Amino acid sequence: MRHAVHLLLTLLGVSLVVFVLIRVVPGDPVAMMIPPGAGPGDIARLRAFYGLERSIPEQYGLWLVRAVQGEFGTSISLRQDVLRLIGQRLPATLELGLTALLFAVLAGGLAGIVSAAAHGRWAAALIDGAAALVQAVPDFLWGLVFILLFGVVWMWLPISGRVDPLLQFSAASGFIFFESLLRGRWDVTASVFQHSAAPALALALPVAAIIARVLKASMREALAADYVLLARLKGLSLPRVLLTEALPNALTPALQITGVQFAFLLGGTVLIERLFSYPGIGSLAINAVIARDLPLIQGVVLTFAVLFIAINLGVDALTLALNPRLRGVRR
Repeated sequence: MRHAVHLLLTLLGVSLVVFVLIRVVPGDPVAMMIPPGAGPGDIARLRAFYGLERSIPEQYGLWLVRAVQGEFGTSISLRQDVLRLIGQRLPATLELGLTALLFAVLAGGLAGIVSAAAHGRWAAALIDGAAALVQAVPDFLWGLVFILLFGVVWMWLPISGRVDPLLQFSAASGFIFFESLLRGRWDVTASVFQHSAAPALALALPVAAIIARVLKASMREALAADYVLLARLKGLSLPRVLLTEALPNALTPALQITGVQFAFLLGGTVLIERLFSYPGIGSLAINAVIARDLPLIQGVVLTFAVLFIAINLGVDALTLALNPRLRGVRR
């Protein structure tokens, strides 16, 4: 119940802040969409249609009542229902984000475990230095580097779009990768993966560096515990001790930081999707801002807010499932 109240208050606060901010920015969105030669009467009717002639409190109250009913308005620039537009683009962003998260967990987890096991040796210093370098470069710069390398120099991967336009495939849910995998369309699956590999890697690298550093610190603390020393005295090999004794107890901090970083990773799709011409909600957000499409901006921002909150709640639930001792503390 408490989580539900916090969720509603957070969403309400986000919607209010965004609603006010985008309306105090100079410029009239209606003026950007009217055809040449339109008269004052046409402009007035269009403003009345979108409710822009009302005061900001009245506009927000009207929008809030409709939002509770599941109506987020009509896009000013695209003339389509906002929820429909978001529903069409959101699966692409979620697939890209999950692919990037998979890359980050695999690379960061492996680097963190190896660095912890090789503490004090050259391998650990090399991994730590690489992690610091990777983390210092923002994801959009990695995106530019990958466009240059994979799309121009070596031409290994496609650098725009989501799937080869020559492939005929219709995904009812919008999740092309998962549906093609379930329906045995391996050519479509491979094409989606190839198109998402470079942008997902650009998103994943900074997150992987953070995961590696947090996991290494947690692993070093776990390796110094008495139960690990006892396991080593019993003759267990170092790889077995790392994977069966130290890793399960070091996962909680890494899991929490992964959840937080996944939320920021989804936010990073805004620039990455624009760079790679990827048809997700991030590129939709940029187009909405350029066009000053107020209903669409509100819908996109609220969608990101719901995703962030859902991810945090999911991480909390998973943390409690993996570490039952925290349940009493959380209450």
